[in-house]
Amino acid sequence: MKRKFSDRANWRRIIRKSYNCLTLDSDEFKGLVTFYRIHELREPLWKEYNGRRLCLADRGYLWMQHFPRGEHFVVTTMFDDKGRVVQWYIDICKTQGLTDQHVPWFDDLYLDVVVLPTGEVFLLDEDELEEALRDGEVTGKEAALARKTAGRLLSSIRNGRFRYFTLSLKHRKSLTERELRES
Repeated sequence: MKRKFSDRANWRRIIRKSYNCLTLDSDEFKGLVTFYRIHELREPLWKEYNGRRLCLADRGYLWMQHFPRGEHFVVTTMFDDKGRVVQWYIDICKTQGLTDQHVPWFDDLYLDVVVLPTGEVFLLDEDELEEALRDGEVTGKEAALARKTAGRLLSSIRNGRFRYFTLSLKHRKSLTERELRES
């Protein structure tokens, strides 16, 4: 199981970035929200889904992560340089935490759900979860937690109840307004 940090301090592709972490405690969301804005990078990051190639990271892109308190997932919304959603990437995780430097982290359970603005939904890395289970990197209980969480998320997405689609847009808007006030 790999621990992943929201500040992506070891991401060599990135030359210059800005990073911010906010704690939110409202009726609609309780947890941490991070903002990772890419200012300069060595080369863009591309990913292909069903023959369609998407740019996930480039100059001016914003990666916003929601770490909902008490949940076994983290939602990364990737926005392009025009503020449009490129994709929602949902990592299934065992636990979440916070470093002494106030950097959120999560212990990744391999399964991921990707949702594109077109409505296409993908469940990724089932093979990686099975391999980790075979190799003893995760227990049967942890693998079951990953599958159950992914199933619950997929059901929520298909039934139109996955609130992070609208929440990510709302939080990006409030961040942009806040950045403008502070500049």
